[in-house]
Formats: sequence, C-alpha cells, structure tokens
Amino acid sequence: MVAGHGLDHTKNAVAAASRAGVQRIVNLSSIGAGFSPTLIMGREFAEREAIIQESWIAWTFLRPSNFMSNALWWLPSLKAEGVVRDPVGPGRCACIDTDDIAAVAAVALTQEGHTGQVYTLTGNELLTVRQQVEILAGVLGRTIKYIEITPDEAAQAAIARGRDKASVEVIRDLNELLRADRVAIITDDVKLVTGSPPASFESWCRRNAAAFEF
Repeated sequence: MVAGHGLDHTKNAVAAASRAGVQRIVNLSSIGAGFSPTLIMGREFAEREAIIQESWIAWTFLRPSNFMSNALWWLPSLKAEGVVRDPVGPGRCACIDTDDIAAVAAVALTQEGHTGQVYTLTGNELLTVRQQVEILAGVLGRTIKYIEITPDEAAQAAIARGRDKASVEVIRDLNELLRADRVAIITDDVKLVTGSPPASFESWCRRNAAAFEF
C-alpha cells in the first residue's frame, strides 16, 4: 500500500507474480478507491486494482479506512508541545486497527471463498479526531491540547517541512474529503471475514500506550 509514486511498482509486482505462478493476490488498497467522485489518492489505488484485475490472477481487495496507528503521527507535536493539530475538524471516521486488517488478509490468503471480493474494512465507531484525542488522553491519564486547523494550513506546514507539492496536494485532497464527513462509514466486513468484531480505538490506545510515554 503506497500513496503516490505511479503504477510501475504494481505492474512489476504483478508481472513477477504471474511469472512465478502465483495463484492468489490479496491487495491492500484504500477505502478511497470506491468513492465517486474519486479523490486523488483513491484514483491511484483504483488504477492499481485494475492492473491486478487484468492479470487473471485470483484477487481479493482490502479497502481499509484510516489506520488507528496514524495517531502515531501526533508524536512530534505531543513531545514538543503537548498538542495535536487536526485539519479534518468535524469529519468522522471509523478508523481500523492494522491488526484487524492483517487478520482479514490472513483469512483471504489461506481460505477459499474470497476470490473477487472487495472488503471495506472499518472499525465499529465513528469518531472525530477531537474524540480520538480525548480517548488517548484518558488512557494516558494526562491532558492533551487539541487545535483545529484547516486543510490548507496543514498543507502549508507540510511544504515548510520539505514535503513535495504533489504529495501535499494528495494529502490536502484527503483532508478535505475527511472534513466533509464523506468517510463516515461503518461496515461489518471484519467480522464477516474473521468472525470477530474489530477493535475499538480505546483498546488500540491501551495496547500502544508505551509509544506515548515520554
């Protein structure tokens, strides 16, 4: 799963898989690949899905929502200022634990009945970033200051840190989509495939609390 960087790496991987006689591909895509109109990042993932479909290798597509582990991106500002800056404001998301994505992938790779399926993988609760920050603060037992910014302000900050303009535009597009509440989606695909419900954000925070101890 890579945002940006073109399609050559996907073409090369699929060609190598075909030459090696690989029978099944489980592709980690993105929830954005199924949106219409498509956002920049979603279009790139959809194009990669198309390459796999055209290969004639049996496939399953996993389209996860935002990762719970993206909360680790808050670490620099938390360490420096005790602050989380958020460009998506009122937008809600049912973030997914990467352990749950892995569990779905393992089943799809090792069991029959998943060929040609597209699984949209989400957690089981819609949360704003402010609510995520409150949950994390409660688990850690300390105050975290939440500051809402705009997608444009986030983009300008990324450019100031040295990010290239093309990748910044991809991120800005995603943040605007999130801010518009267009990713407020919950599915039962994790439980459908694995038999177990997805983890909560609070449980992820408890398992990863040590990463926020500084």
